[in-house]
Order: sequence, then C-alpha cells, then structure tokens
Amino acid sequence: MIGGSHGIGLAMAKELAKDHAVFVASRTNGELDGSGVTHITFDAAKDQLDLSKVPDEIHGFAYCPGTINLKPFKMLSLGNFKEDMEVNFFSMVKVVAAIMPKMAERSSMVFFSTVAVETGMPFHTSISAAKGAIEGFARSLAAEYAPKVRVNCIAPSLVDTPLAKRLLGNEKKQGLMAQRHPLKRVGQPEDIAQMALFLLSDKGTWITGQVLGIDGGISTLNVN
Repeated sequence: MIGGSHGIGLAMAKELAKDHAVFVASRTNGELDGSGVTHITFDAAKDQLDLSKVPDEIHGFAYCPGTINLKPFKMLSLGNFKEDMEVNFFSMVKVVAAIMPKMAERSSMVFFSTVAVETGMPFHTSISAAKGAIEGFARSLAAEYAPKVRVNCIAPSLVDTPLAKRLLGNEKKQGLMAQRHPLKRVGQPEDIAQMALFLLSDKGTWITGQVLGIDGGISTLNVN
C-alpha cells in the first residue's frame, strides 16, 4: 500500500493487518505504531520505490496519496494542475509500473478518485482532471491485465480525514457539508476503507474495471 499512515489508508492498513502481512510505503509512519504493519519510508512524489523491501509476490495493492486543491479556475496556475497530476496520477503510474511484475495471479489493485469526476462541481477543475486520469487508467489497466489482476477505483465524496481538515475545521462547516449529502453526514475513513477491503478480498473476485461511488448518495440522489 502506498500511503497508509493517516485517514483512509490507515483504516485499511489496521484492518488488513489483522489477517495479512501489510506493507505501507509513506513519508511517515503516522499512527501505524503497534499495528503490526511494516513501514517503508517513501515519498511517492520524489522517491523510487525500493523493491528489495517489497514482497516477491503481492496479492493486493492500493494507492492512497491524494490532494484537495479547491480553487476557482481563474486562481489556478498551470503549476497547480501539474502538481495535482504528479501526486495523484504520475506518481501512481510510476509505482504501478514498478510493482506490476510482482502482482500475483488473481490479485487486486484499488485506486481512489473523487465524486467530482462524475458530478461536475465548481472549484474542482484541477483535482477532477487528475482523478479523471486515474479512472481512465484503471479501466484500461483492468482490461489489459484481466484475468490476472483485478483493478477498480473508488470515488468518494468528502471524507473526514486530515487532508480535508480545512473543509471540516469547525462544527458549522461540518454541518453544512453533512447537509449536502442525502445521508446527512460526511464520510468517515472506515466507510471508504470497507469498500476497498472488499475489493481487495476474495469477496470481490468478479469485480474489475469499475468506478464505485461511495459518497452518501450525493452523486445520484437529489433529496434537498
């Protein structure tokens, strides 16, 4: 797993570690201490993954690093778009290319997008472009590597993680964001982690090439 010391990745790593050998490559070990997870110091945007620290055979892989860069288009520079693409997409492609020879038969990969790719939202041009690239990549990779490797993508709405702290910094913001969703709450890391765990497990062996919206209903329901 790339990224797993905070938020959704942390929730995934802790649960997986109960029954599996889990390796998390991230900049810091965050809250992983005592979880039984093997941590590899790694900055996806800068480093080349040291494959000698990765198992020879990988049965499940998830790429968790991401950005939330929400600004009006007129306030975004080309550099902002390049930065979002680098963290979300190009760094992911670099790691996937490195580990693909290690992926086992009938293994699974999970990537993360955003509800804003399917549902146009203001101030999301940069992040939607980067996450949209992930969705297209995931579908094509799933087609190319079937049936050996299943590849799926999860598209969450807003989740209460350190990355979203600016958007959920007080009770008023939390309430406003909750009311936007038909289920009247923002997502929790465990909401997204449970779907990722399902896709990585043997319970999801007939699912590939999918983008699954885990978003409190915001992408498909209008109940306000």
